Amino acid sequence: MVTVTERTARPELGWENTYARRLVITDALALIWVAFGVQIAWFGFDSRQVAGSSADLAVGYSAVSILIVVAWLIVLALYDTRDPRYIGTGAGEYRRIVDSAIRLFALVAIVAYAFKLEIARGYIFIAFPLGVLLLLLTRWMWRQWLNAQRRSGRYSATVVLVGSTGSVEHIARELMRHPEEGYRVVGACVPTGPVGGTLGTTGVPILGRISDAVVALRSIGADTVAVTSSDDLGAQAVRELSWELEGGREHLIVAPSLTEINGPRIHTRPVAGLPLIHVEMPRYEGTTLFMKRAFDVAGSALLIIALSPLLIVLALAVRFTSAGPVLYRQERVGLNGQPFDMLKFRSMRVNADDELVALLAAQGKGDTPLFKLENDPRITSIGNVLRKHSLDEFPQLFNVLFGSMSLVGPRPQREGEVALYDAAARRRLLLKPGMSGLWQVGGRSSLGWEDAIRLDLYYVENWSLTGDIVILWRTVRAVLAPGKEAH
Repeated sequence: MVTVTERTARPELGWENTYARRLVITDALALIWVAFGVQIAWFGFDSRQVAGSSADLAVGYSAVSILIVVAWLIVLALYDTRDPRYIGTGAGEYRRIVDSAIRLFALVAIVAYAFKLEIARGYIFIAFPLGVLLLLLTRWMWRQWLNAQRRSGRYSATVVLVGSTGSVEHIARELMRHPEEGYRVVGACVPTGPVGGTLGTTGVPILGRISDAVVALRSIGADTVAVTSSDDLGAQAVRELSWELEGGREHLIVAPSLTEINGPRIHTRPVAGLPLIHVEMPRYEGTTLFMKRAFDVAGSALLIIALSPLLIVLALAVRFTSAGPVLYRQERVGLNGQPFDMLKFRSMRVNADDELVALLAAQGKGDTPLFKLENDPRITSIGNVLRKHSLDEFPQLFNVLFGSMSLVGPRPQREGEVALYDAAARRRLLLKPGMSGLWQVGGRSSLGWEDAIRLDLYYVENWSLTGDIVILWRTVRAVLAPGKEAH
C-alpha cells in the first residue's frame, strides 16, 4: 500500500517535442548557412544555371540550395535524428546524422544522373561534408546544454524502480551516477522493506511493494517504470504491468542485470516471442588488435614529430630548473603482468621515491592504493606545471611507439598496486596500459581505488577504435583545461 502523499513534480510535459523543435530550427539555420554560403563562395553573387539536357529543366543554384536544405531536413526527420530515444546520449544521434547525409548525397547523385544535370562538383563536395560537420557541432552544443539541465534534474524521465532490493539499489546507484543520461530515480517498489523508508545508501524513497508499482508511479507523478529483477515479478506480471500503463505518457523499461557493457556489444533478437539479448564477448586478438596497434604507431609517430619543439623546450626547462636527469624511469606493470620502464619528464627532486613511505605515513595513507599525496613537497617548481597539464607524460609517446604502452588503455600501475588485484581486477592486464584512458578523463587524481578499477575494467570490456578516438579528444580538453582534481 502506497503511503506517500507528497507528489514529485512531473518533468516538463512534452519537453521532447520542444527540444526537437529547437533542433529543427538550428538544423535549418546551419544548413541554410552552409548551402548558400558555399554557393556564394563558389559562384559569387552571379546568378548561375544548372545545365541539363533540356532547357525546361534548367534551374538556378539558389533553387538547388533550397531543395537541398528542404530535402536534408526531411531526411534528418526520416532517420529519427531528433527521436527522444537517441537525442542527448550515446552515439546514435550522431551516427544517424552522418548516415542520413550519405544517403542524401547518393540521392542527389542519382537525380543528377537521371536528369543529366551538371551540378558543380565543388559545390556538392564542399556543401555536404561542411553541412555534416556543422550539424554535428550544433547537436553537440545542444547536448552540452541538455546535460547541464539534466544534472539539475530537468528534462529527464522520472523513474520508479521495481524489483528485488539488491537489484533496485544497484540500478539506482548507476543511474544516479550519470544524471546526464536522462533518468532521475524518484522512488522504488521492493518485495520487503519499510514503506516510507529509503533504499540503502541511495536515499531513494520506498513507495510500496511490487504490486503497488502503477499506483506508486501515479501518486508521485513519475512517468517511467523500470523493472530490474525479482523472483516476485515473472513474465506474466511484467506483461500485466505494461497493460496498466497509459500509452504515450507512461513508459516501461526492463533493465537486465547486465551492467558496465557498452551498447555495440548488445543485440536484441526476438526468438519464439522471447526478446533474447545477445552479448558479444570482447576479443583481444586478430584484426581489431592489429588496428589498435597500427593506430598507436601512426599516432605516436605523428605526435612525436609535431610536438618535437615542445618536447625540447620542456626538456630544457626540467634540466635548468632543478638538479638531476631530464627523464624519470619507473617500473610499471604492463600487458599480461609484464614489467616495463615508463618514461616521464622528471617533476620531482632526485631520490623522491625514497621519501614516499614516510610521507604517506605522515598523511595517514600508508595502506592506501594509488599512493596519492596532497601538497607533495617533492615536486619541483616546473613539476607543478608539468603535472597539472600532464606535460610530464609526453615521453610516454616513445613507450607507445616501441610497444610497451598504448595511446589509450588502463592506468599503468605499480607492482604494489597490482598485488592488491582480485580476479576481476586482473582483467585490466589483458590490454596494454595507456597514456590516457577513462581514468584520465573521468577524475584523474580525485579517483579512488574502486572507481579507477571500475573505469579500467569498463574500458577493457568495451574498447574500440572509435572509443579510443573519443577518449583522446576528451583528453585534449582535460589537458588544456585541467580541473581541480589535476595534480
